[in-house]
Amino acid sequence: MSRSPSKVSTAAGQDTSVSGGIRRGLAWSTVSSMVLRLGTFSVGIFLARMFSPEQFGLYAVVLTVQTVMMTLADFGLSSDLIRSADHRAKAPTVATMGVVISGVLAAALAWGSPWLAEVLGAAEAGPVLAVMSLTLLIAGVGVVPYATLQRNFLQKQVFMIAVADFVVGTALLVLLVLGGWGVMALAVSRVVAQLVAVLLQFILSGERPRYGFDRSLAKGVWLFGLPVASANLLSWALLGADKVLVSSLAGATVLGFYFLAFNISNWPMSVLGQVVRSVSLPAFSRVSTGERDRSLAIALAPIWSVAVFIGLMLALLAAPVIELVYGSRWLAATTLLSVLASFGALRTVLDVATAYLLARGEAGRVLRLQLAWMVVLIPLLVGGILWSEGLGATAAHVVSSMVLILLYARSLARVGADIGALWRAVWPPVAAAVPAGIATWLVTSASGHPFGELLGGGATGAVVYAACLWRWLRTRVDEARLLGADHVLESPTPLLGEPEATR
Repeated sequence: MSRSPSKVSTAAGQDTSVSGGIRRGLAWSTVSSMVLRLGTFSVGIFLARMFSPEQFGLYAVVLTVQTVMMTLADFGLSSDLIRSADHRAKAPTVATMGVVISGVLAAALAWGSPWLAEVLGAAEAGPVLAVMSLTLLIAGVGVVPYATLQRNFLQKQVFMIAVADFVVGTALLVLLVLGGWGVMALAVSRVVAQLVAVLLQFILSGERPRYGFDRSLAKGVWLFGLPVASANLLSWALLGADKVLVSSLAGATVLGFYFLAFNISNWPMSVLGQVVRSVSLPAFSRVSTGERDRSLAIALAPIWSVAVFIGLMLALLAAPVIELVYGSRWLAATTLLSVLASFGALRTVLDVATAYLLARGEAGRVLRLQLAWMVVLIPLLVGGILWSEGLGATAAHVVSSMVLILLYARSLARVGADIGALWRAVWPPVAAAVPAGIATWLVTSASGHPFGELLGGGATGAVVYAACLWRWLRTRVDEARLLGADHVLESPTPLLGEPEATR
């Protein structure tokens, strides 16, 4: 495919501007994210109602292992091909390396699956992991067509493939679970869905299997892929190691309850994540820099206010949420969710702060902060699990995230962020959460039915929270809109909680 500086070629041979491709890609990516997130949420509810806590824990183990192996199997090959100036010449070498690397990892996982399952405290997952290893090999075959789709901003086609993958995999998963296949249904459905997805990648990208090997090109691919794979592995370790440790130290049943609570606690990031990632980085790249830069505080205020409310409601309404959505047998996860809810809210702060640092060119600082998080989190997880199993793991996440926020504050101050303005952006939602939380607790205490608790408590909490925060939040939203304006924010605007006399 030919390529010019200002054009990209579609699979049909039509040229479109890069900016237009980016806009369409962003739109389709947003639609895909929303649709697939809703679908995944629905599948999670189905499995939680069909599986026992132990089976759900085995499901979590298999899913976690497959996720990290998929991260390694790609090895940064698709990223290198997407960014390459000579896509066509490099494709055969990348295709060969993809098959070899994924094939080796698939064979290693299949051979070592009994041992790995035993180490993870889920011996019954051994055969499931062996079957799941086939997905690694299949994914390796599809590296080149996947990179071509991403390179040419063909997110509509990517969305179509994702939907086909989801529909085929989910339909087969449901049928096999209902047929009594248990956790093995996950492995079989994923293998079939992966085959369908890779076939569609070839068809919709216009690529054909082409293999070859150029040693001069392979060296560059390897040198690029190794740090990418390492960074991806580190990222997984931060948010996936807890499942491995809970499973190996406390068993699959405890992992089942913990996995459920952790997924629900991620709802604030699920609601806000797309907006944060799509808007914050380009917005921060446009605003003024220098000492006492208030752009981070302006952007964080409305995001944090929503995250605090969602986290508060999840903490106080954990029992009715779990009982109504997943069933009463999962109520043992209530305490875990109540603790993890605060972690879900704190993650939004870390996400916005990371975007700010990246916009300032501080990628190295972000990597060091991730390493510091891992150094703090892993010992806390091990100690917490040995102390109180799943509850200890949840406490480890909350404590480590608070430590990380302090480290982030230090780094943000060094790159010019106004820490005082950040503090004034943080405390009003937290203060409003106190009366909202009390009102919610009073209503739920008076209700004897989960639906009444959820509806009455949630509505009451929302009304009180909005009443306390509405004027402040409206002003903060107006300020945040300026981050997307054509001009640069230079003059100070009233911020968070300043008395009227100083405005």
